[in-house]
Amino acid sequence: MAPKKDHTTSLRAVRQLHRMRTFYTAAVLLWAASAAWIGYEHPGSRQMWVSALFLLVFAGLLTVTSLWLRRLQNAGANTPAHHAAPRRTPVRRHVNA
Repeated sequence: MAPKKDHTTSLRAVRQLHRMRTFYTAAVLLWAASAAWIGYEHPGSRQMWVSALFLLVFAGLLTVTSLWLRRLQNAGANTPAHHAAPRRTPVRRHVNA
């Protein structure tokens, strides 16, 4: 038997990945600003390297999340937008009278 794809699970996953991508984007911006500020104030300090490390970690998480999101959205592109029954066109029958 062929495996069935659970459409609601993938929709939930896409929604969650959108939220996580937003969070990771905000974190990347925060740590980039922090690394730039501390790098300007105290170049080469431990705080600067920690900020740069967090920037690198969140940039990696953002990249992975974006790739997963793109993969999930591309996989769902071949599925119909809704699961309604197909509309049948009325068959016109000519009655020979």
